[in-house]
Formats: sequence, structure tokens, C-alpha cells
Amino acid sequence: QVQLVESGGGLVQVGGSLRLSCAASGRTFSGSAMGWFRQHPGKEREFVAAISRAGGRTYYANSVKGRFAISRDNAQNTVYLQMNSLKPEDTAAYYCARARNSGGATTSAVYDYWGQGTQVTVSS
Repeated sequence: QVQLVESGGGLVQVGGSLRLSCAASGRTFSGSAMGWFRQHPGKEREFVAAISRAGGRTYYANSVKGRFAISRDNAQNTVYLQMNSLKPEDTAAYYCARARNSGGATTSAVYDYWGQGTQVTVSS
């Protein structure tokens, strides 16, 4: 069983920054790619960023490219999402997830474990 616990969400002004963390339990963390997704109210969950198991490859949604950065610390079983230059449209619930593969993926179907989510609200 894998448990994922997100933290770091909150209220921030436009242009501000937040860093989300996702702490994972289980021995398979370092062998799996990890990803971040978000869900706006009334909409489907969408891909934000993903990172391969060793951190050598990263993937981003076009809407966050250049503003967000995903990273991981396998010694700490933690994946991060640094979010800069935040916009009102970044307001959403953010979820981390563990992929079934090691290379990373942009589609939610590849992910088998999900956290409970953390809310990010960007105020204008």
C-alpha cells in the first residue's frame, strides 16, 4: 500500500509563489515516476507536471511551463512542486500521484495512487 500526503497549499496573491510537498510511504517511491495534477471546480482533473523516478526527466503542461518546477528527493520519499508567478487560473485542488511506470506520464490513467489533495487559491 502507498500513501501520499500533500501539503503546502494555501492562499496567495497574484504573482506570488508556493511550494507543494507530497510525502510518500512505501518502498517503491524511488522506482516510480511521480506526477502532479489539479482540478478546478466543476472540471476534470488535469495534468500539471511529472518527473521520472531518478528525476532526470520532467514534463509540464503548457499552461505552467516556465512557472512551475517539479523535483523529488528520493532519500526523503518526497516530491515537490514549486509554483511561481501564480495566476488566478492556477486556483485548484492539487493532487500528487504515483505512476505505474518509471519514466513519467501525462495521463491520469497511468497513475495508481493518489493523495487527498491540497487547495491552492490565487487571489487578485
